[in-house]
Amino acid sequence: MEEIQKAVSLMEENNTQQALETLQTYLPEADEEEKFTIAELYIQWGMLEEAKMILLELTQRYPQEAEIKVMLADIHIDLEEDEEAINLLNQFNPEDEEYVQSLMQLADLYQSQGLYEVAEQKLLLAKQVEPNEAIIDFALGELAFSNGEYNKSIPFYENAMEHQPVIAEVEVASRMAEAYAATGEFELALEMFSRVEEEHPDIQFRHGVVAFQANRNDIAIKVWENVLNKDPYYVSVYPQLAHAYEENGMLQEAFDMAKKGLDKDEYNKELYHLAGSLAHKLEETEQSYRYMREAIALDPGYKEAILFLTERFKAEDDYESVSELIEELLKLGEEDPNYFWELAHAKEKQEMYGEALEYYNQAYISFKEDSDFLKEFGYFLVEEGHMAQAKKMLQEYLVIEPSDHEVEEFVSRLTDDGTE
Repeated sequence: MEEIQKAVSLMEENNTQQALETLQTYLPEADEEEKFTIAELYIQWGMLEEAKMILLELTQRYPQEAEIKVMLADIHIDLEEDEEAINLLNQFNPEDEEYVQSLMQLADLYQSQGLYEVAEQKLLLAKQVEPNEAIIDFALGELAFSNGEYNKSIPFYENAMEHQPVIAEVEVASRMAEAYAATGEFELALEMFSRVEEEHPDIQFRHGVVAFQANRNDIAIKVWENVLNKDPYYVSVYPQLAHAYEENGMLQEAFDMAKKGLDKDEYNKELYHLAGSLAHKLEETEQSYRYMREAIALDPGYKEAILFLTERFKAEDDYESVSELIEELLKLGEEDPNYFWELAHAKEKQEMYGEALEYYNQAYISFKEDSDFLKEFGYFLVEEGHMAQAKKMLQEYLVIEPSDHEVEEFVSRLTDDGTE
């Protein structure tokens, strides 16, 4: 052991190379107990391949030594050698002290391979041996939850929490809360969240989300405000808290919260959109437009912001702004068929009929089976004196909407007037 202690001391003094050379030199003459100790050191130092070679040798000499097999299985798992780990863990018998541990490791491996039923079978076997072992119930709950079987996970979580409220540094109540929320049992979920002592921001954030889903904005606001007090850079909270304020009719507070979020994350297009929407509700039109334009500048394909601006501009009969916005998007390569229709309509309103016709024709390629488009285009063509094309367009419209007698009579009059 003297050489091993020497290697440990060298490692503590950061003389890594010397420490490893000392062990490698001594390894051939070390006895079995010393080799096991060296393997433990290699694992501790992250030298898994070296540790594996020692343990493989030891397990051949002592095939019944369960501790060696458990350590070797752990190494195989860490090295992503799943089949080797599974073969080794399947060697354990119910009489072995490590039998339950081997079953749980097998369950983890099978779950990672997507074999959920096999994983569950291993855990249920473990539960037969240790019916009151909290970690087994917790593992069964986690397996069911990860598989989307939320109702199934709840009894397992309940059993686990009864015996051990915290497992692997996780408060079981937080898992139960998530399971209840996933099944729509928001009140029960809130009750579980209220039992969670750990004030981790992620857990508190989810607490707020569930409260908001349960229409308990008072709880959501309180929880999210607490998160931001502890961590102002938890950016996901800002839009959620702003929405909660908005739901409570606190528009100014909502707008201020969205702006605070942008102070922390200036590249968040959703926050710009939210700030723009709230500014509009506060009748801060210029600010509203500015925020929406910022959102589009970050993502020219951001349809929600584009639709907001075009609808607002049209409501104000500001078709020049509609044209400018969409023409800029087209320059940036954002070719959406709806943009051609919007531009056609905007140019028509601006009395720029030549350009309107050009965009209507481009839009027709995508909207030749859209009755609203065909009707609008048809009447535009009539106004511009393109009677033959107008008649064709309105006839295509009537194929889709044969019960529109007003248009049918109009087309008849075009025919009577000599339009072919």
